[in-house]
Amino acid sequence: MKEKMNTEQLNDRDWEELAMFLSEEKEIDVDKAWNNLRTRINEAGTNTATKSPRTIFLRSNFMKIAAAAFIILGLGITVLYLGNSGYLSKKISVSTDINQKNLEITLPDGSIVILNRKTALSYRANFGKSARNVTLTGEAFFEITPNAGNPFTVDAGTAQVKVLGTSFNVKTNKADPAVEVFVKTGQVMVSDNSGTKSLILDPGYVGTVDSKLIGKSLNKDPNIMAWNTGSLIYDGQTLDIVFRDLKKVYNMEIVADDPSILEETWTSPINNQAQDTIIRLICASFNLSYRIDGHVYHLSK
Repeated sequence: MKEKMNTEQLNDRDWEELAMFLSEEKEIDVDKAWNNLRTRINEAGTNTATKSPRTIFLRSNFMKIAAAAFIILGLGITVLYLGNSGYLSKKISVSTDINQKNLEITLPDGSIVILNRKTALSYRANFGKSARNVTLTGEAFFEITPNAGNPFTVDAGTAQVKVLGTSFNVKTNKADPAVEVFVKTGQVMVSDNSGTKSLILDPGYVGTVDSKLIGKSLNKDPNIMAWNTGSLIYDGQTLDIVFRDLKKVYNMEIVADDPSILEETWTSPINNQAQDTIIRLICASFNLSYRIDGHVYHLSK
């Protein structure tokens, strides 16, 4: 059994030996320690300097490639989302009622469309990105921004109208399958839905397309654009023609109680005048009287 050693058992010799042992600390070599540390730092710097140019180059290229891939992936996801959500194929529609005309629409490509009464225009949300297509029912005047690489197409029911940059008028009617196209400037190509029949219209010409025929002729109607300008010009036309034009341009419903009134001829211009003023001028010119039934003017001798 081991005995415990205590200070009472240490004699003078033992204390001397213990003191000598405790006093024998190893001396710290400061210079050697510093040299070792500096050597390790230099070795680390040498390794870094050796690997740095190539490492930085590879790392830089990798970051560029990763960034490009991230952008492409993001764009792809965005397009996919828009396509799946139906945004790109979403149809935008604008229409006018019986009391509204000359509604001006500016399309995304800068083209301008002016709608007549009871007219509807529609186009896709991505209009101009890959195609410039619109659908029209009613009547509208177009001023197209030129773009040789992306033709402008109007689907007008029984006819297709294609242009690069020009101004023209398109008239459709649900009750009549015929489509009428009047060209003001530039050239317009008109074709039927089958694409087998087509013609080129120059300024001043009117093209007509229905389910069976397609043809063109030089315009002889000075009031073909009156719905847009509000100006009507006459040189001996009968009142039945005048009343028809007034209905189209001013939305005036005029009924002749005596049919012989319709045979009278009119030579005065009508230029953006009020309905009451127009009807009074007509009655004063032919010694007629009128009465109003709702929105209808009734004329009598």
